[in-house]
Amino acid sequence: MSDKKNKKDEAKASEGKESLSKIMKEAGAKELKEEPSLSPEARLFKLLKENGLTISVAESCTGGLVCSRLVSNPGVSEYFKEGFVTYSNKAKRRTLEVSKSTLKKQGAISGQVAKEMALGAAVNTDSDIAVAITGNAGPEAEEDKPVGLVYIGIYCQGKVKAFEYSLEGEREDIRQQAATEALMLCCETIEKLKKDDKH
Repeated sequence: MSDKKNKKDEAKASEGKESLSKIMKEAGAKELKEEPSLSPEARLFKLLKENGLTISVAESCTGGLVCSRLVSNPGVSEYFKEGFVTYSNKAKRRTLEVSKSTLKKQGAISGQVAKEMALGAAVNTDSDIAVAITGNAGPEAEEDKPVGLVYIGIYCQGKVKAFEYSLEGEREDIRQQAATEALMLCCETIEKLKKDDKH
């Protein structure tokens, strides 16, 4: 009787080990299948590619950081049309056709300028999407605008919007954060576009 009981206990223990082993294997397989988290620039490239969209970029305070991060993706040239670094007001007017009146009334660090920069980039390159950044990365206030104040304009399907950000840190920190926010905003815009198309 004792031998039978021991065998039953051993069988149950063995069965438990097999079940645990199976669960662990399945969990491991699932983990391997899951896509690792992508950087904002890699995620944007993936979305552009999947949806056959083109993009252009206009930068002021970030000085080309968004463009640099975008071109870190091999093959992005098929979707990334052009990048503009328009640091001075004169460059914004000449290259992106930002209104002289807007610059005078609202200053270069404003939502309206961000919108006009994005629109100018989109029109000049015939891109599906355009993103523009203007702001104060520091170290001192400009145009009575505090350090860390950044505006990002986004153009998509004939509509242009601007978003305000209050970023913190040293000059380089603010510039990098602004570039990341711009890339993420592009991703969110494309994902929203996909959802709207389904309805």
